[in-house]
Amino acid sequence: MTNTNINSIDYNELYSQYNWFSSTYPPVVQNASDEFFSTGFKFILMGISKNINTLMDKDAYFVTKVRVDKQYDVFFRTSEKAVSIILDRVLGKTNSKFNLNKLTDLEAKIITSFNDYMYNSTAKFLVPAPPTLKRTNFDVVHLTFLIKDLDNNLSGKFIITLPEILLNPEKVVSKESKFDYGSFSSSVIDVGVKIGSTKFKLIDIKNIEADDIVVFDNSDINHMLLQFKDYEKEININPNLGLVIPVDDDGGSNMTDENTNLWDSIEVEMDAKFDTVKITLGELKNIEEGLVVDLTSIYDNKVTLSVENKPIARGDLVIVNDRYGVKIDEVIAIDAKNNSSQEVPEENNSLNEEFENNQEFMEEDNTVNEPAEVVEGNQPQNNEDDEFDYSDFELEDEDI
Repeated sequence: MTNTNINSIDYNELYSQYNWFSSTYPPVVQNASDEFFSTGFKFILMGISKNINTLMDKDAYFVTKVRVDKQYDVFFRTSEKAVSIILDRVLGKTNSKFNLNKLTDLEAKIITSFNDYMYNSTAKFLVPAPPTLKRTNFDVVHLTFLIKDLDNNLSGKFIITLPEILLNPEKVVSKESKFDYGSFSSSVIDVGVKIGSTKFKLIDIKNIEADDIVVFDNSDINHMLLQFKDYEKEININPNLGLVIPVDDDGGSNMTDENTNLWDSIEVEMDAKFDTVKITLGELKNIEEGLVVDLTSIYDNKVTLSVENKPIARGDLVIVNDRYGVKIDEVIAIDAKNNSSQEVPEENNSLNEEFENNQEFMEEDNTVNEPAEVVEGNQPQNNEDDEFDYSDFELEDEDI
């Protein structure tokens, strides 16, 4: 039997049987301990498993096998730590380190007698085995308890292994759903709605300005892409015809400068997505193939243009012919650049002061050689466009 079968079949049975095991065995086990040892130990059920018991690993155990009939046995396993705790309470604590392999006959007799007493107390939960000529079912159920000494707070493990065929646990049967899923239909969640994408040259991104209109070639006024975590679904929508603008007002002439370099001519993918869009779970659940989704409210949301998940600009949705576009009202890249240029580091201030002092010294000293004549045309020009930071984008080879 594979792990998949164990998880999907065997453990599903234990899930429905857990309540019976947890309410039946712990009181009887605790009562048997109190009767045999008097009070002082507390038994806590910490695990129920079938066939495989990972809680049994990495410990040595004192094992008592009790014969039920000719074919079936019940096992009681007491961990080395639990045996030490029991013997310290019954016989008194010794200074020597406890070793399970060096039990005396008296010590072994105490543990065995307790396990026999435990079997007699719990045997009432076993049922007669079905009449068979030969045993064919070897499935067992492990009940793992934590035995704790209440005086010194030490603990160990005590495991009862039962033949499954001798058990008749009650199962929790699922009745009709008591949960009204309709209660969540009006709950609001945040989703993403992708409008479309287009190829854009870097020079055009540099020159993008407010009131420009960017039209997205990979868009359709009747469809958008709804995104929720890992879920994506193309949805049919009724376009808002109030967003249509005249074709002559489609953003003007081509922004590309003829004097562009290799970097400026590289094309990158630009996406257009609505900022956070709120819809109800009922609307999300009702999205089906061919169904037109009413997302009228999203048209009031701003649209963000981004490259490589980096925001470039924001604006309002418009319709140009049969494609969606965005009329820019905020250029994020330029705003960030302007802000950074206005902040002058203190180091630059000190350099400027030093430069001014040197200028005063040169004016006072007439013997200082005059600076060489600067030939017009060789002087470096300060081009604001050169401030564009291409490192913001991770360009793939196919883009170059």
